[in-house]
Amino acid sequence: MINYNPKNWITLIFSFDKSDTFRMLWKELIYIGLLSSLITFLEIHFFPKAEGLKNLIAVYSLLGFVISLLLVFRTNTAYDRWWEGRKIWGGIVNDSRNLASKLNAILGENKTEKTWFAAMISNFSFASKEHLRGSFNLKDLEVQNDQDKLAIQNAEHKPLWVIKRLRERISELYKEGEINPEDLYILDKNLNALIDAIGACERIKNTPIPYSYSLFIKKFIFIYVITLPLAFVNLFGYYSALIATFVFYALVSMEVLAEEIEDPFGEDDNDLPTDQICATIRKNVGELLGD
Repeated sequence: MINYNPKNWITLIFSFDKSDTFRMLWKELIYIGLLSSLITFLEIHFFPKAEGLKNLIAVYSLLGFVISLLLVFRTNTAYDRWWEGRKIWGGIVNDSRNLASKLNAILGENKTEKTWFAAMISNFSFASKEHLRGSFNLKDLEVQNDQDKLAIQNAEHKPLWVIKRLRERISELYKEGEINPEDLYILDKNLNALIDAIGACERIKNTPIPYSYSLFIKKFIFIYVITLPLAFVNLFGYYSALIATFVFYALVSMEVLAEEIEDPFGEDDNDLPTDQICATIRKNVGELLGD
């Protein structure tokens, strides 16, 4: 995720970062510019007296309003997914801290157990981050023995494997009398919250915008932009192609941005800063458990 100063207008206006939609769409802009120029040329030289085309401006104004409504809904839906993902990861931070602080009070001076729990709690966040990206990096995890390393490598759902190990160890401490029933109930709530969080993230990731809806918007924008010179050629001549290209840039940029943020768990510039969040969890949990 890119950190920036929203008040620095000049820098933002003249910035051409790789996340800038102009850099993403420059090839498409050239194609649309050439195609709309061809349509403008054909209309000027072969259909100069087409009276019906002069009244198309009102039609395209109405269609522009319809596209605006569709893109507003599309952008808001994508941002809702991005913001929900951020809230879920905020919950993972809070639940990890709560779990660590409670274990610190329960375990007392047992530094061996504290070190183990500090590693495993932070492992959950790192495993979740990689799970949502469809990858796995053992180097990010603090696994203390070869048996656990092999087990987590072979686990199909690695965040759940971490939760399973946490539950097993807490259950062992309960049987040994280190944890009382009230503490067991409280810790179980935090573990359930972590499971709910990864499930909510999976719901966002595995439920994209319906294909038909996305396909319709793309076709609607393309047809609208390509035929736009038909309405403006009588007023602007060859400049109609330039206007159509700019309208294409504005409309498609909104669609591209929506597509980028609707899956907020990747490594794109506008995705959530999950790497930083995981590092924060590891640091906070280590401090709480006296690491």
